[in-house]
Amino acid sequence: MRDIDVRRLLRRSLDEQWGKDRSTKIVEELGLCKGSVRVDVAVVNGSLKGYEIKSELDTLARLAGQSAVYNSVFDTMTAVLAPRHVSKVKTIVPKWWGIDVVTQTGSSGPVLSNLRPEGVNPKVDPLALVQLLWRDEALSLLENALGSAELFAREPRRVIWKSLASAVELSELKEMVRTCLKTRAHWRVDPLQKPNDVRFQPFAKLSGFLSPRVRTRSRRYSRHPN
Repeated sequence: MRDIDVRRLLRRSLDEQWGKDRSTKIVEELGLCKGSVRVDVAVVNGSLKGYEIKSELDTLARLAGQSAVYNSVFDTMTAVLAPRHVSKVKTIVPKWWGIDVVTQTGSSGPVLSNLRPEGVNPKVDPLALVQLLWRDEALSLLENALGSAELFAREPRRVIWKSLASAVELSELKEMVRTCLKTRAHWRVDPLQKPNDVRFQPFAKLSGFLSPRVRTRSRRYSRHPN
């Protein structure tokens, strides 16, 4: 079973649980730690839940590195796995991770079975958590926490993130971040696309945002080119 098949199965399951709950947001390909890692699916409600998919065709080569990032951000994590990965994943991820297994059941199609219930992450990193915030969101929260954030108005986001993480207790910080994610405007999730048989993963992003590394510009010449 391919990643896209497992993703659709997982999304149907999550939609059944929380699809009608207006206080819950389900986001695919949520970027973490300045976009260095993306979790397959995140659920934001009274806690921040992450889901990492490893299909039959996937390897586990990156899981240890991914796990280290997920463990710094999410309140709960669940690995959604093909059966062949279960034993190895248990040696890589912490015991508080939940494990769901995807199995084929003949004509009725694949199903998700819970092998290990999720526990609670004992150690969320405040600095990693606030990096889920856009700069303006973090600056606004810092202003609320300090009464004024005028001194930080021109500071880069890394300074604002660090100051916010230091200024607010973790439990309150978690609630602030979740609220920002749930109420964020102009945030869309691109649908799965499959142009020319190459699958592009969806990812959460700001509509209309252009990375500073991908700017278009006109080339200037000191004279007309030949």
